[in-house]
Amino acid sequence: QVQLVESGGGSVQAGGSLRLSCAASGRTFSVYAMGWFRQAPGKEREFVAAISWSVGNIYYADSLKGRFTISRDNAKNTVHLQMNSLKPEDTAVYYCAAGADLLSGVADYWGQGTQVTVSS
Repeated sequence: QVQLVESGGGSVQAGGSLRLSCAASGRTFSVYAMGWFRQAPGKEREFVAAISWSVGNIYYADSLKGRFTISRDNAKNTVHLQMNSLKPEDTAVYYCAAGADLLSGVADYWGQGTQVTVSS
């Protein structure tokens, strides 16, 4: 099993920045990739970004390229999501995920989620 714990959510005004972190513990050697999804009220969960653990290949949702940056700290089994130029439409619960097929929306493990609220 792998446990994922997110941190760093909160409230910010439009144009501001937030940095989310996700710490993995447990059988982390079995993790192929980690990433982030988000779910806004009344909407389906959507892919945000992912990074492969060993090679470091990075993937972003097209609509978020340029504003969001995903990175990893292998020594700490932690993934970060730097979010800049935030917009009200970025308001959502952000979930950390781990698995081999994140681009298809399939994860083996999920975090509990952290709320991000962007006010105009």
